[in-house]
Amino acid sequence: MSYFIDDLVDANHILFHQGIVDAFGHVSVRSPSDPQRFYLSRNVAPGQVTAADIIEYQVSDAEPVLANAPRGYLERWIHSEIYKLRPDVMSVVHSHSPGVLPFCISGKARLRPVCHMCGFLGDEAGDELSDEPSAEQSSSPPIFEIRDHAGDASDLLIRTRALGAALAHTMGNAKLVLMRGHGSTVVGETLRVAVYRAVYTEVNAKLLLQALALGDVNYLTLGEARATRATVEGQAQRPWDLWRMQAQAARAAP
Repeated sequence: MSYFIDDLVDANHILFHQGIVDAFGHVSVRSPSDPQRFYLSRNVAPGQVTAADIIEYQVSDAEPVLANAPRGYLERWIHSEIYKLRPDVMSVVHSHSPGVLPFCISGKARLRPVCHMCGFLGDEAGDELSDEPSAEQSSSPPIFEIRDHAGDASDLLIRTRALGAALAHTMGNAKLVLMRGHGSTVVGETLRVAVYRAVYTEVNAKLLLQALALGDVNYLTLGEARATRATVEGQAQRPWDLWRMQAQAARAAP
């Protein structure tokens, strides 16, 4: 099991080194031997996570398996409720990456894929909120509005099972859900794919912000989104190896 924990530790450091998380944010992975369990760090900054910080949780209620476990993240229900609803998901990344946040705030701009590394953002059915919806358009991720579930005076955090369930249902079968005024949550069929998607969601967001300033953005079609995802995500090990090497070198530097 040590290799499995080591990968989760590496994922935390990769996401920190790539600028997806800072002092906040978290990544989890479902147990490979028991789908009703998942692993997540204790309440510590991702860039400081070690193997000793990893806690085993129950999917059913986001409670730790061991009664004397250290304090966990306030938003661990993000992970448990997605795992509960989505048996296909093996890893979850929650972050507040700066390029993505404008698309969690704007009432008009939509985060749709614009480059071949990011087809996962739009390979579902066409988005009815786009300017010219059609069967050929790539979609944009759903947006979770916490006011619909917690009123207009919450701290925007997913701090209860009910809010986690609402978020998971808003996500549906998508690869990503945006959270108004908060950040995003990305899922993957493997830990490596989830990390890949989290990194390239930020890449796509930054590219789109630049393109929108130039005007007349040419988004990927639905067919392009599906084809590029099938091609690129099969090579998720390649960026993982590079990012892990970079993160480990950064940790070892004096």
